[in-house]
Amino acid sequence: MRSQRKQEHLNLATNVPDSPVSTGFEDVFLLHDSVPELSLDEVDVATDFLGKKLKLPLLINAMTGGIPEAEDINRGLAQVAASAGIGIAVGSQLVAMEERDGLESFRVVRRVNPHGVVLANVSASTDAGPAVRAVNMIEADGLQVHLNVPQELAMAEGDRSFKGVLDNIADLVYKSPVPVIAKEVGFGMSREAAARLAEVGVAGLDIGGSGGTNFVAIENMRGGLFADLTEWGIPTAVSLLEVLSTQPQARVIASGGIWGALPAAKALALGADIVGIAAPFLRVLRTAGVDGLMEEMDLFAYRLRAVTLMVGARNLAELRQKPVLVTGRTAEWLKLRGIDARHWARR
Repeated sequence: MRSQRKQEHLNLATNVPDSPVSTGFEDVFLLHDSVPELSLDEVDVATDFLGKKLKLPLLINAMTGGIPEAEDINRGLAQVAASAGIGIAVGSQLVAMEERDGLESFRVVRRVNPHGVVLANVSASTDAGPAVRAVNMIEADGLQVHLNVPQELAMAEGDRSFKGVLDNIADLVYKSPVPVIAKEVGFGMSREAAARLAEVGVAGLDIGGSGGTNFVAIENMRGGLFADLTEWGIPTAVSLLEVLSTQPQARVIASGGIWGALPAAKALALGADIVGIAAPFLRVLRTAGVDGLMEEMDLFAYRLRAVTLMVGARNLAELRQKPVLVTGRTAEWLKLRGIDARHWARR
């Protein structure tokens, strides 16, 4: 059952239209510097994440595993991650514990990428024993625990009770041999949820905002129950600003419809540590192979460095000190929530 669902999710993720909800980054503007007095050779967007260096502040976010096609996909993604010097997260590993023949589709990631940042992935309701086995399975540097309440409720066969999740995450934090990152899967994270997760000790927050891959729409294509709820969620830019407004020191991964260098630069300038991208990379890999994805990655790196230069910054630390203007519906949301966007505009 779980492996069949994984295959359906993989096929639909590359074919179902993106969320009808915008990410909100069209409301976010970086300030162009006409005289940056910089050479592109001086611009370095490398960063540290979980004790390792990334050449780009980028994570190939959780997508798949545990099914026949997933081994080739994860091998290709891991090759690109190793070559580009970026992080990679695997899809939920519970399927490999239930159906052992799926193990290699996960283990291939570490074998191909022995020195890079690799994240394990389980549900936030998973017991500590299986979660630790998931970490050990791929010698992971961190553990993503995913939060997907709307998706579960949209599935006819999904979970209906979500009680005790925070206590379980606290137990995972205590027992995991690596840092735990709480990950939303496309519905966004509010500042209240971020605060509760921080209280139980998670090491990072992957906000997974709406505007990208829409798992309610995917479940609806599988006969789900949420036909009129495809717009549910918090847009990615809004979620990022909500979380940063109350957790300014948190390690934050911005993800959810961030499918280009400009929105990535906006997220990083606002305060995200790194950016997570999933479905676009999968689409390129499936259509153009590893070489095609590497070309796309090289272009992404060039454009991100170019944007960094065009605001007059040499590195990510300087980028995060540059003015960012938040306008439109995103600014209206922040105002109604009592969040002062002038903090970012006047620095």
